[in-house]
Amino acid sequence: MSKLRQALALFAAGFAGIVNAESLDAVPLNMPVGVTEISRSVYGLHMTIFWVCVVIGILVFGVMAYSIFAHRKSRGVTPATFHESHTVEMIWTAVPFLILVVLAVPAAKTLVAMEDSSDSELTIKITGYQWKWHYDYLDHDVAFFSSLNAEHNAARQLNSPTAGDIPSMETYLKDVDNELVIPVGKKVRFLHTSDDVIHSWWVPALALKKDAIPGYINTNWAKVEEPGVYRGKCAELCGRDHGFMPVVVRAVPQEEFDAWLVEQKGGNVAAGGTDTAVDEAPATAEEAVVEEAAPAAADDKDALMAKGQTIYNNVCAGCHQVTGAGLPGAFPAITGSAVATGDKAGHIALILNGVAGSAMSSYAWMPDEDIAAVLTYQRNGLGNSVGDVVTAADVAAAR
Repeated sequence: MSKLRQALALFAAGFAGIVNAESLDAVPLNMPVGVTEISRSVYGLHMTIFWVCVVIGILVFGVMAYSIFAHRKSRGVTPATFHESHTVEMIWTAVPFLILVVLAVPAAKTLVAMEDSSDSELTIKITGYQWKWHYDYLDHDVAFFSSLNAEHNAARQLNSPTAGDIPSMETYLKDVDNELVIPVGKKVRFLHTSDDVIHSWWVPALALKKDAIPGYINTNWAKVEEPGVYRGKCAELCGRDHGFMPVVVRAVPQEEFDAWLVEQKGGNVAAGGTDTAVDEAPATAEEAVVEEAAPAAADDKDALMAKGQTIYNNVCAGCHQVTGAGLPGAFPAITGSAVATGDKAGHIALILNGVAGSAMSSYAWMPDEDIAAVLTYQRNGLGNSVGDVVTAADVAAAR
């Protein structure tokens, strides 16, 4: 008994420490209320059902506790001899049925409202990729990819990252390079699909969660009432890097949104790092990243290395790692590989043709100068020092 008392005392002390450290209001013990009408309806349903369950639990366990205490053997109580009671069975069947009917009415109203995307003022198509998102503003000819912040991506691939390696610890692995920007007070319709496997776009504060399925369009909507940044993630296990495709939605006043659109359509890069607008969305996520790389002279090794590093970090590092070490048993290393340190023609052929039966697909869609840049970087960076330069003319001749 003394050990039980010690355990209870330790538990009470620990709980008291938590409560004293910060109020329960500051601890995320419950689902968020959110910043949309739908999110508040969902929260209200959640709390209503929660308290119904609390009342049921108190009644059921109260009757159980009373029965165990009042009818225990030590009091000499004689067990009842009846086998069943039709009255009791009718009661415990009818009462739960009535409770479910009562709860179904507000739940059905909320579900219908969640699916009603009519009269929307802005439509955004969201496409899931392994492992990033593509946002296409169908009304404004603006489209871009959103990936995990490059610094966070580099830090997560270190074997033992330190605090100095991790930027913005509070939002580590939650930041992206390009945020989804939407106007406050406008009904925004989202069309969800996927280019490869099933993903799920989820932003709790907006009460938005919808599967992105290849070859199929799912729809939902939101009308955000408060400016701010709202974070989410992919909620469907979609592959090796499932945990590294966050969602960041920035809701801004209409005037700021209009200025952002003008900046996108003008081909400028927003202060927050937003991608350049394009008239047509690139066919793949990698193509969009390649478009961001700075131009380089055909035979300028330093410029090719700088451009190649940008392309490598965004296109190749997801599999081969930022350091070029690869993943044993899954993806080969670039550092010291026979291909990257061998004949230039063979290296080019691998990029253009891919490897049948492996995850290495053809990158022949990339422009010659971009292939030249990334191969020059692979051959002279990441611990390799071949010393040569791959030019656009070399790539063109190999096609």
